[in-house]
Amino acid sequence: MKKTIFILSLIIALVLTSCTTENKPKYKLSDQAILVHNGTIINVKNGDVLKDKAILIDSGMIKSIGNYDALKSGVNVKHQFDATGKFIIPGLWDMHVHIEGEDLVEDNLALLPVFIAYGVTTVRDMASDLGEQVLAWRDDIEQDKILGPQLFTAGRKLEGINSIWKRDLEIANEEELAQMLDKLEYYNVDLVKITENTLPGPLFLKSVQEAKKRGFMVSGHIPIDLTIQEVVDEGFTSIEHASYLLRLGSDEQSIVEKLKSGEITKAQANELYTANFNQDIANRAYQKLGKTGIAITPTLIGGKQLAYLDEDNHENDAFSNYLTNRFTANYQWRIGRMANDTPEDKQARKDRYELIAKQLPYIQKAGIKILAGSDAAALNTYVYPAQSLHEELVLFQEAGLTPLQILQSATINGAELMGTLSTMATIEPEKQADLVILSSNPLLDIKATQDIYAVINDGEYFDRAELDAMLQIAKNRKIQLDKERD
Repeated sequence: MKKTIFILSLIIALVLTSCTTENKPKYKLSDQAILVHNGTIINVKNGDVLKDKAILIDSGMIKSIGNYDALKSGVNVKHQFDATGKFIIPGLWDMHVHIEGEDLVEDNLALLPVFIAYGVTTVRDMASDLGEQVLAWRDDIEQDKILGPQLFTAGRKLEGINSIWKRDLEIANEEELAQMLDKLEYYNVDLVKITENTLPGPLFLKSVQEAKKRGFMVSGHIPIDLTIQEVVDEGFTSIEHASYLLRLGSDEQSIVEKLKSGEITKAQANELYTANFNQDIANRAYQKLGKTGIAITPTLIGGKQLAYLDEDNHENDAFSNYLTNRFTANYQWRIGRMANDTPEDKQARKDRYELIAKQLPYIQKAGIKILAGSDAAALNTYVYPAQSLHEELVLFQEAGLTPLQILQSATINGAELMGTLSTMATIEPEKQADLVILSSNPLLDIKATQDIYAVINDGEYFDRAELDAMLQIAKNRKIQLDKERD
């Protein structure tokens, strides 16, 4: 009898110990830990939803996901946020911006918190004349010295001699290429960007090869004297701008050969690509590219803004409240180039935009990874920082992508490309705590990404009032800078 009682007592003690251990936190929480509860979590990998769940966050990381009662212990009540009726997605990624303008340092600095206010918690800066400054801001953000999205940056781009781009790294031969890659290594850039304004195809291809040898991801444009396949075969990571893919609707190899032999000019080559586009030929080429692992950043919004400028002059755009006069003065160079367009020119621009947008479902079906990127920059007319990413997502939806595919393009696709998917871009334990809490369901309509209730950036919670305060500060800074420069 005594033996039986002893065994029963032992079992009860073990059960009680087990229960106690299970309810104890597996980690010590700081005073700044937060708990977001009762929201619907969207799994951007597969579209599944978790309803009425709590997310425990501390030290910039997601610690646990579970039931509110099980996780609330040890979290200050003031740091517990009720997300009933709300939808929670990872922070958004803009995979193509240019933080640019040597005379726009203060202007760009004031815009960094605006990205957070718009739910954009990570951006990929694709090189500019502010390369060193952006690199410094990247580190300042990482060290919590300034508020802004996490930055990946190319620093400065590789180009040919006398290109149109300010302060790029211009090269004429392989010796200069090596010198510039040394510089980029010293800068510790996150990728190498190469463009083709004056860089000849052979040296462009050599630049891709040498950058890859040094372990860099390589992204950029496609020279007209190379085929897309040539560039991809050498290890290109992503093609910037879907307009280049229109070449795949023709016999690209034949056109490139005629161009290199002098039989046709660059202008004639571009005319052939436009006039001879065949969707079936393009689709077969997309299928081939889809097997290579290449990604594409379509950047539709810039083309849309210019193509339809005759229908919307943007005089009443609210976002102009955050942009200095010096910033928006840069918009005129593209507007000026279109000043003498005929009605036929304007229609051709619209037709070209629509054809590019039409390609997205075919590209997606072929397995080419689509990256959401706005190309927001002072030099890109009415392509506003932060806001334009949301506009890009809407254009993806209008083109025929599903809301889930679009969410993936603005979250996990970018993280996978940058090699950070194991630590970012999904809502899972031990992931970086970058989240956007929405008041409506983005799986039903991607416009819901603009219906922002709160943002969590690197574990810090910003409610709607705080986000609005960020925007007001940016507005006030714009006014101040404009007055100082009058």
